[in-house]
This record gives sequence, structure tokens and C-alpha cells, in this order.
Amino acid sequence: MVIVALILAAAAPAPADAVPKARQAYASCLSGYTNDAATKKVARDAFLAGLKTKCADKEAAFRTALMAADRTDGMTEQEARQDANDQVAEYIEKMTSDYDSAQ
Repeated sequence: MVIVALILAAAAPAPADAVPKARQAYASCLSGYTNDAATKKVARDAFLAGLKTKCADKEAAFRTALMAADRTDGMTEQEARQDANDQVAEYIEKMTSDYDSAQ
């Protein structure tokens, strides 16, 4: 019984393993939305509002994966949440800059 539990635990992906996939999905979604909005000349206010909604599911998955990895690495819940907030904010700033450059 103990051996089965150890095998299952070893087979389960580590929280850090989920981060690259979630990060890529979120970044790809944001990039696709930004490129589409720039091509269609979407008004800046509408673009900014869309950044918060168009990729919300992928953002949530990214936050969840990142926070789990951070907690596994020893961060407190508050530190992990702040790290996720900071990383999401960096993506939003980058996409906003990219959009502004395309206008």
C-alpha cells in the first residue's frame, strides 16, 4: 500500500512543471488578442478592458500554477499571491506597450 502511494506521488507532476505550460497559454492568448486588437484598430479603452476579460481563464490557470509552485518553494500565501500579481501586471504592461507601439 505504501509503495503504491509512493509511486503515485512520484508520477504526479510537480507544481513547478505546470508553470511553463500555463505561462505559455496565457502569453499566447494575450499576444493573439493584442495583435488582433492592433490590426482591427480597436480603441485603446476597449483594448484595455479586453485585456482583463479575453484571457481570464488562462490568467487564472497561470496564477494557480504559479502560486502552487511558489508555495512548494517555500513562499507564504501572501508572497505567492504578490508574485502572481506582479507577473500578471508585467504581461499586461508588455501587451499595452505592444498595442501602443502598433498604433
